[in-house]
Amino acid sequence: MRCAVGRADLFASLVVFLVALPLCVGVALASGVPTELGLVTGIVGGLVAGALPGSRLQVSGPAAGLTVLVYEAVQRYGVEVLGVLVLGAGVVQVGLGVLRLGRWFRAVSTAVVQGMLAGIGLVLVAGQLYALGDAAAPASGLGKLAGLVSLPGRVDPAALSVGAATIAVSLLWPRWRRGARVVPAPLVAVALAAAVTGVFDLDVRRVEVRGLVDAVRVPEGADFGRLMEVGVIGTVVAFALIASAESLFSAAAVDRLHTGARTDYDRELIAQGTGNAVCGVLGALPMTAVIVRSAANVQAGARTKASRVLHGVWLLVFTVVVPGVLGLVPVAALAGLLVLAGCKLVPVHEARELWRGHRGEVAVLGVTAGAIVVGDLFDGVLVGLALAVAKTAWDISHVHVETEDQGEAGIVVRVWGHATFLRLPKLLDALEALPRDREVRLELGGLRHVDHACAAALEGWAAARGQALVAEKEVRRRGAVGGTPSGAGGEQEYGVVQPASGSAAV
Repeated sequence: MRCAVGRADLFASLVVFLVALPLCVGVALASGVPTELGLVTGIVGGLVAGALPGSRLQVSGPAAGLTVLVYEAVQRYGVEVLGVLVLGAGVVQVGLGVLRLGRWFRAVSTAVVQGMLAGIGLVLVAGQLYALGDAAAPASGLGKLAGLVSLPGRVDPAALSVGAATIAVSLLWPRWRRGARVVPAPLVAVALAAAVTGVFDLDVRRVEVRGLVDAVRVPEGADFGRLMEVGVIGTVVAFALIASAESLFSAAAVDRLHTGARTDYDRELIAQGTGNAVCGVLGALPMTAVIVRSAANVQAGARTKASRVLHGVWLLVFTVVVPGVLGLVPVAALAGLLVLAGCKLVPVHEARELWRGHRGEVAVLGVTAGAIVVGDLFDGVLVGLALAVAKTAWDISHVHVETEDQGEAGIVVRVWGHATFLRLPKLLDALEALPRDREVRLELGGLRHVDHACAAALEGWAAARGQALVAEKEVRRRGAVGGTPSGAGGEQEYGVVQPASGSAAV
């Protein structure tokens, strides 16, 4: 039985290695760093993060989801500071895991996460369309999108043909299920592109290889001084939070693919943080758990974490023994893989489902994605989170007003729900529309919450009426001033009913 499990993990590790190899190189190119740094991160993801407890079958390495943020950081601070940024992010992740905060990442709005992925995907696709034709890409996300109009006149036809063929093979190869189980589509597509480029001696840009040792750069003392800069600290936090969120969301998805032990989120955070700390020491790219490799690992029959550790071993062996093979790979082929990866990040199906039942969430998704494209990843996520919080506050601040005409006894106004400043204008409009020549009794027993603004406004409204004492006593007796909840007792005393034809929701 042990031998069978060993064979399963060995086969799975080879499959994951073949999937990871072209993607590690492609993500490094898209991030604006030497290709070897992507391989270093893949190796560390297997040997370090893969050996630590957390998610048993999840595979880590450089991910397309961080390329935009890494590229911006490298352009702003230089590749020599990348190690410090990644090391700091790893330390933050370890701290989050030690403090057992992993489960709180599940509290992030799904619309914000999907908007983040959509924004990253759009910027990634826009940037790699330039690489498909060996053309230089503008630095900003908005510039990349705007430049697509003039891109057709700047592309190299040979490079574009190689990139388009890579995309076609990547889409068609999985249809041959037997072949796809043995050799992953990304490897087949890149190998064919390299072979065609070599046979026909196409004049296209190819991957530059310097050697693993030459690419690694250990941070120096002066680099750590950059951690005193506000912008650098913000980038470290962004690396940590986004890498953690992507890893834990991936872990949740991987758990649904198998029936084994579930992920310990806090231990997984510590494993990811430790891996990123090692990547930082080596000056490499940040790592996250990658759903594409993880799914390939599960589908290939992996049983234990040995498969993900072995995939790191194969990456190391390949990089040390035959690094020159990478020099045969055309950049356009890797760009084709990343175009597909970027398209998969855009949650079209999820957005369609949200539109059917939660259209406000679609707005959060769209604004988050748009802010990332126009600005940067960190600011976009902050905008999305702020909008999600504002939307939630608006959704829960419903207040209902019901009026009952009791003839000579006057008019009874019953208010229930959550009276906050967000609904104050409409609440006052409903109250001020009442006739001024009738006595009004204001019953607030059904209010679950009243903030200070509403309490003061209600007292002001009552003071302006002839029945100021009736309304004001009710407000104070219910404990509404200052936002104290009224409690269930008020509902029982006043017998508040559900909204009827004489009620208004504001």
